[in-house]
Amino acid sequence: MKNKLFLILFFALLFACSRKQYVYKSPPISKPISDTIITLKIPTDGNFKKSNSPSISYTYEINPEIFYVNAFYEFKDMLEEKQKLSFKRAVFITENAYFENLFDYKIFSNYISSLAKIAEQWNKKNKLLNYNYQDSINMALNGAIFKTLTDSIYDADSNLINTPYIYDFNDCFAKENWENMFVTKLLSTHKGNCHSLPFLYKLVAEELKVKAWLSFTPNHIYLRNWCKKTGWYNTEMTNAMFPTEAWVMTSGYVSVNSIVSGIYMDTLGLQQSIVVCLNDLAKGYLRKFKNPDLQFVLNCCDLGLKYFPNFAELLLLKAETHKKIYQNYITKYGLNVQNSTDPNSEKVNYHLSEMNKSYGLLAKYDYREIPEEMFLEWIKALENNKEKYQDKKVTETFKYQKQ
Repeated sequence: MKNKLFLILFFALLFACSRKQYVYKSPPISKPISDTIITLKIPTDGNFKKSNSPSISYTYEINPEIFYVNAFYEFKDMLEEKQKLSFKRAVFITENAYFENLFDYKIFSNYISSLAKIAEQWNKKNKLLNYNYQDSINMALNGAIFKTLTDSIYDADSNLINTPYIYDFNDCFAKENWENMFVTKLLSTHKGNCHSLPFLYKLVAEELKVKAWLSFTPNHIYLRNWCKKTGWYNTEMTNAMFPTEAWVMTSGYVSVNSIVSGIYMDTLGLQQSIVVCLNDLAKGYLRKFKNPDLQFVLNCCDLGLKYFPNFAELLLLKAETHKKIYQNYITKYGLNVQNSTDPNSEKVNYHLSEMNKSYGLLAKYDYREIPEEMFLEWIKALENNKEKYQDKKVTETFKYQKQ
C-alpha cells in the first residue's frame, strides 16, 4: 500500500509528463524586513523528485536492486573515509534507494538548510536568559533547533512560517508502510516517529555545526546533548521535552549491564550515526523486495559492524539473516545435511555458527526488546505526566527573551 506522499508524488509526476515540463520549487527567499524573525519559508509541496526524473514506467528495463548496491558502495566509501562523512547524505541515499533514485539531493538539502536558517534567525532574535557559559552559542542553537521543530514559528507580521513536527501514532513502527520511517515523509507531512524526528534534529544540528548525539533505548532513538551548566541532558522529540535520566530508564528494559556495554544511553559519533542509516538501508531492502538477496543484507551488517561492533539492532539483523539462510538450507536439504558429506553442509554449519555468535553477543550486551504495546504506553505516560518527568533544571535553562 502506497501512502499519501507517494500518491502525491505519482500524480505530480503524471501531471509533469503530460505538460512535458515540471518546475520543482526550492525554498523561496522573501524580501528581508528589519524586524522579521524569519526570511525563509519551508516549501509545502513535499516534492523531492528530480526535474529530469523518468516516467514511472521506464522506457528501458532497470533492476531496482542496483540502487541499493550503489547506495551500499557509497556507504562503504564514506565509512572508509574515501569521501566526506555526512549524516545528511547517508539519510538521503537510504531513502532515495527505496524510491529508486528518483529524489533530488539538492531539493532535500534545501529543506534541511531552510530549517537551519529558521533556527539560526530565530536564535538571533531571542536570547537565553539564564546561560553565561563558554558554550552559550552551541546551547542557544540547540534550543533554537528544538523550538523550530516543536513549535510554530511566525514572522514579525504574525505570518506562519513553520509548523511543528509531531509524533504520528498511526503505523509508528512502519509495519504497514516502510516510508513511515523516512525523514522525507516527516518533512512532507510534519508527522513522524521516534526514528525520523530525532534524525531531523540531528540533520539540522549538522547543518549548523551544532553538537547533538543520537542515543538508543529499546525500540527507541532520542538525543543526548551536553552543556557546561547541566552536563548531559536528554532531548525527546516524540513529545517535545527534556526528560530526566530516571524517565529514560523507567521502562525497565534498560539495565545497568546494557548501559555499561554501550548499547543503550550512549552517544553515537558521526560514523556510528551513518552505520544506523546503513542498517535502515538493509531493512528497507528487505521490505521492498519479495525475494531479497540475503547476502546483500549480510554485506550491510558486516560493513556496519566493522565500524560499530556493538550496534545491537544490526547484530540482531545479522543473527536473524543467518538464521533465515540456515532454515532455507534445512528446508531444502533436510536436517541431516549438517552432519553429512554433502557439499552444502559446510555452508549450513557456517550460517548456524554465525547466528549463534551474534545471538551470543546480544546476550552478553544484555540486549532487550520492549513490547510495542508497552512502548506506546511509555510514550503516552510521558505525554500525560510531563511535569513529573521533565528535567526542570534544563527546562529553566531554555528561557528566552526577545531581543
